[in-house]
Amino acid sequence: MSNADTFARYVEVLAESLDDESTSPTQLAQRLYTSRFHLDRIVSSVGGEPPVALRRRLLLERSAYRLITSERRIIEVGVEAGYASHEAFTRAFARHFGMAPREFRWHPVDFKIPSNNGVHFQPPGGIRLPGAGGLTAMELLTKMIDHHIWLTGEFIDRATRLTDEQLDERIEYGLDDDPDVMTLRRLLSRLVGQMGMWNAVLVNREYDWGIEEHESVSSLRSRLTVEGPRFAENVRAAIQHGELDDTFVDASGEQAEVFTYGGMLAHVLTFAAHRRTLVSLALDKHGITDLGWGDPMKWVAEPA
Repeated sequence: MSNADTFARYVEVLAESLDDESTSPTQLAQRLYTSRFHLDRIVSSVGGEPPVALRRRLLLERSAYRLITSERRIIEVGVEAGYASHEAFTRAFARHFGMAPREFRWHPVDFKIPSNNGVHFQPPGGIRLPGAGGLTAMELLTKMIDHHIWLTGEFIDRATRLTDEQLDERIEYGLDDDPDVMTLRRLLSRLVGQMGMWNAVLVNREYDWGIEEHESVSSLRSRLTVEGPRFAENVRAAIQHGELDDTFVDASGEQAEVFTYGGMLAHVLTFAAHRRTLVSLALDKHGITDLGWGDPMKWVAEPA
């Protein structure tokens, strides 16, 4: 683990124990499987301030936030920040904010105390650590599409463990006009078919809806192998060429419609998220729980 990783992990542990005054610096170091000396050296080197000073600053930031967002007595806010007396809290607070807590409550300014490491209290009870990679909006969109394709593949893999009866069991609260025919098989087929349909529209090719009628798991896997990468490539091309606002015509229906690439992506991610949730619930019902809710949060946070 690099020093930067250790620092980031320390901030996570600190957030979990910010209110626990009984947790000593040595205990925090032990939770990171290191010595206090080594942790002090890393935090001071990466963060520019010792662990004790970092924690004290965050508690003061939180106290400033609570002064202007709650009706707690000043002494109560000070005790929550780790100060045993009103005088000690007032001195520490004034040293960082240039005014006493009472004055700050009536004339508040930014509750963040300037810091080179960018680590600050994050309301209502967390800590914000700035990212190192500078994830752009376009990279975020690409990652969300990649996650969608990956998760759909994982769903199909789990579906191989189920019987036809389980795959064709009726599911309530579907998106189709006729909820009586909504099943796990149809949900998976639509997740793949949604990408296949838009791939077809983009090249003015007719999409075969018939393939989604009682589709086999092997067919789902084969189609995803083709349609997933193709859809991802269409997304990347639109992003790289700045075409998210560009329009295209969908002539596959009874009446031609005009869409933008960005609108198409928003549509796919929105409706796919609902279908993925229904799939997760159906798999959970049959004892397949290792994918959880398929939350993309950690996927997006991982380096590319």
